[in-house]
Amino acid sequence: MAAKTSFGVVDYVVFGIMLLISAAIGVYYRFTGGKQKSNKEYLLADKNMNVIPVGFSLMASFMSAITLLGVSSENYVYGTQFVIINFSYIFGTFIAAYLYLPVFFHLQVTSAYEYLELRFGKITRRTASGAFILQMVLYMSIVLYAPALALNAVTGIEKWISIVAVGLVCTFYSTVGGMKAVLWTDLFQALLMFAAVFTVIIAGLVEFKGFSAIWDIADRGKRIEFFNFNPDPTVRHTVWTQMFGGIFVYTSLYGVNQAQIQRLMTVKTLKKSQTALFLNWPILTVLSLTTSFSGLVIYAKYHDCDPLLTKHISAPDQLLPLFVMDFLSQTPGVAGLFVSGIFSGALSTVSSAVNSLAAVTLEDFIKPIIRTDFSERKLSFISQALALSYGLICVALAFVAEQLGGVLQASLTIFGLVGGPLLGLFSLGMFFPKSNEKGALAGLITSLILCFWIGFGATYTRPYNPILPQSDSGCFVNNSSEISELLFNVTNISESVFMNASSTVHSILDPSEKNKNILYVYRLSYMWMAPIGFTITFVVGLIVSLLTGGNETNPDLLSPPIAKYQKRAQEQYSSVAINGEELSQLSKIHEENHY
Repeated sequence: MAAKTSFGVVDYVVFGIMLLISAAIGVYYRFTGGKQKSNKEYLLADKNMNVIPVGFSLMASFMSAITLLGVSSENYVYGTQFVIINFSYIFGTFIAAYLYLPVFFHLQVTSAYEYLELRFGKITRRTASGAFILQMVLYMSIVLYAPALALNAVTGIEKWISIVAVGLVCTFYSTVGGMKAVLWTDLFQALLMFAAVFTVIIAGLVEFKGFSAIWDIADRGKRIEFFNFNPDPTVRHTVWTQMFGGIFVYTSLYGVNQAQIQRLMTVKTLKKSQTALFLNWPILTVLSLTTSFSGLVIYAKYHDCDPLLTKHISAPDQLLPLFVMDFLSQTPGVAGLFVSGIFSGALSTVSSAVNSLAAVTLEDFIKPIIRTDFSERKLSFISQALALSYGLICVALAFVAEQLGGVLQASLTIFGLVGGPLLGLFSLGMFFPKSNEKGALAGLITSLILCFWIGFGATYTRPYNPILPQSDSGCFVNNSSEISELLFNVTNISESVFMNASSTVHSILDPSEKNKNILYVYRLSYMWMAPIGFTITFVVGLIVSLLTGGNETNPDLLSPPIAKYQKRAQEQYSSVAINGEELSQLSKIHEENHY
C-alpha cells in the first residue's frame, strides 16, 4: 500500500478556487436583483428559476458528500446490493410528481406544512414542522461530519477543526445567499462532485486496463450481488428493502420534504416543476451508479491489503479519500479537486437545509404566533437570522455524528425515522377525505414514538451484520512485531469500524445466533424504517378518524386522482338530490290534482 501524502500547494489552490467561486455566486446574488430584501426572493428566488439549476439542486441537496463517501464504502464493505435502490427512484419520481406535487403547487405554499393546517389544523401543522426541524438538524450534523472525515483522512487536520471550519463557511454562505445563490451554486458544486467521482473511475480504468479486470476482482471477492430475494426483514440489504424501502425514502424526500418542495416552488408553472423533478432522477441515478462503481475500483486496489484490517484508516467512510491520496496525489491538484467535490457537496446541502429550516420556522411558528404584519425587509432579516442560528446548531451537533455509524446508513436511518411518519401524515390528508385532525395527530405521534424507539434502540445495541471477506495477504510486512500487530488487528478490530458490522475477517458467524439476545425490532434493516413509519401513521390515523366521526374535505386539498373522484361523487350526489327534489314536487302536484 502506498503511503498517504499531504495536500500540496496546487491542491490548496484548487480547493481555494472552489470556495471563492461558491462565495462569489452567493455575494453576487446578495447585491443584485432585489438584494435579498424580499422574503419571497430570499426563500423562493422570486419564482422565476430555470429548471436546470433546480434539477441539479434537487440532487445535490440530498446526495452530496454522503453519497461520495457512503455509497463507495457501502459497495466496498457490503457489495453492490445497494445499487437496486436506483430502480425505486423511477417509481418514486412519478409518485411525487403526479400525486403530491400538484397539491402544493396549487396552494402556492412557502412552507409545505401550511397544507396541514388547511387540511387538519394548527396543532398538526406545528407538530409536523417540529418533526421536520428535528430531522433536518440531525441530518445536517451528518453532512458536516462527512467532509470533516474526508479532510482528516487526506490532510491530517483534526476532525473538530474541520467541522468548525466547514460549518462556519456553510453558515456564512447560507445566511447571505438566498435561494437564488443556493440553486446556482448547487449546480456548480454538483459538477464538482461528478468530477471527483469520475477522477477515481478513470484512474481505476487506467490502472487495471479496463472495466473487466475491476469487475473480475470484485466478483472473486463476493462484492457483486444484485438479486438477493431473501424475505427476512432483518437482512440489511435485499431487493425488497431497496425497492420498497427506497420508494418510501425517496417519496418522503421529494414528495413532502420542505427542502425539496421549496425548490420545486421556485419555478413558475407546475409543468416546469415536474420537469425539474424528472431531470433530477437521471442525475441522481448517474451519480449513485458511478459512485457505486468507484467503490469497486477501490476494492480492486485494496482487495489483498485491506486498510481497515491494517488500521491504516479508522472507518469505511475514509476509503475514498484514502484512495485519492494514495494513488492520485502525485498529480498536483487532483486531491484538491476531490476534496473540493466533498466540501462543495456539504456546502450545497447545508445551505439549502438551513434555508428551508428558516422558512419553516418563520412561516409555521413566528408569523402565526406573533401575528404582526412584518415588512418584507423585516421578514428577510428574520429569515437570515434563523439561517445563521440553525447553522451554528448544526455545527454543535456534528460532534456527535460519529456515534451514529457510517454516514450513508445514518443519513437514511434519520430520513426513515421522521420521513416515514411525515409521508404517512401527508398521505392520510391527500388520499383519505374522511381523515381528521384527531386521527392525524394520533397517527403521527404514535409513529414517531415507535420509530425513534426502534431506530435509537438499534443504534445503541448495534446488531451484528456480516461483512464480506477482507484480506491483508498482500500487505508488505518487515518484521515479526508488525506481523503480530496485524494478526491482532485481524481478530480484534473494533466493531465501530464497520457500521454495525462484524469484527471478523471472513464474516462466517450466523447473524441469528450472534443477535439472539437483541430485541427483534432492533435487528430490522434500517431500510424498513420509512415504510414502518408510514404504515403506523396511516393505519392509526385512519382508524382514529373513522372512530371519531371522520371529516368533510375540500377536494382542492386532495391528491389529483382522489380529488377527481371526490368531485365526481359530489356531482352525482347533487344530481340525485336535485332529481329527488323534482320527483317530490311532481308527486305533490299529482296528489293535488288527484284530490
